Amino acid sequence: MKENTVMSSLALLVAVLLVLVVLMFVAGLVYLAHRHPAWVAPLTLGLLGAGLVAAVVVPIVVR
Repeated sequence: MKENTVMSSLALLVAVLLVLVVLMFVAGLVYLAHRHPAWVAPLTLGLLGAGLVAAVVVPIVVR
């Protein structure tokens, strides 16, 4: 029973780390779009980045 709790804590830590990395990536894309406004609206680019990262990560996590 104790092993299951340890694995749950480890999975939670990995999930939190993954969320932080995704947020940093999206924030970087928004900042880049903010510096170059002719490229695309910052919110659109941020959402596109989040969708791209989710599309790559979800199949790995499900597997």
